[in-house]
Amino acid sequence: MGSSDEFDEFYRATVQRVVRYAYGLTADATEAQDLAQEAYARAWQRWSRVRVYDVPEAWLRTVVTRLATDRWRRLSIRRAVAARSRPEPAQPPPGDDRMFVSSLLAALPFEQRRALALHYLADLSVDQIAAEIGANPNTVKSWLSRGRATLAARLIEEGEVDVC
Repeated sequence: MGSSDEFDEFYRATVQRVVRYAYGLTADATEAQDLAQEAYARAWQRWSRVRVYDVPEAWLRTVVTRLATDRWRRLSIRRAVAARSRPEPAQPPPGDDRMFVSSLLAALPFEQRRALALHYLADLSVDQIAAEIGANPNTVKSWLSRGRATLAARLIEEGEVDVC
C-alpha cells in the first residue's frame, strides 16, 4: 500500500473523532474543522514519521490541542484590546441543546474540558487520556469527576434538570 493510500485510510478512520475532539475544545464547529484540517495537513507533511508512532491519532490530538491553545491566546489578546476600546455586547443564550452544552464546556477549566472532550467526544479511556497528556490516571479521573459535577450543577441552576 502506498504512503498516500495509507494516509487516506488513516484520515477516514480518525477524522470524525478528531473533529469532535476539536469541537469539544473550541465549542465552534467551523473552528473545529479548521483545526482538524491544519492538524491533518501537518500529519501529511510528516507522515513518514507520524505513521510509525504507536498512536498516530494521539499525535493529531496533541497538534489540535496546541493549535486551540494558540487560538485562545490570540482571542485573549483581541478581547483585551476590545475591552479597552468598547464594552462587549451581551450574548444571547444558546438556541439549541448542543450550543448550550458547548457553552457549559467552555466555562470549565481547560484541563477538565480537555479530559471530558477526550473521554466523551474522542472515545478515549481514562488510561488512554492519561498516557496521551502525560498525567496520572487518578488526576484524569479527578478532572472528569469535577467537570461532570460542575456541568451537573450548572444544568440544575439553568433549570435543565429536575431535582427530585
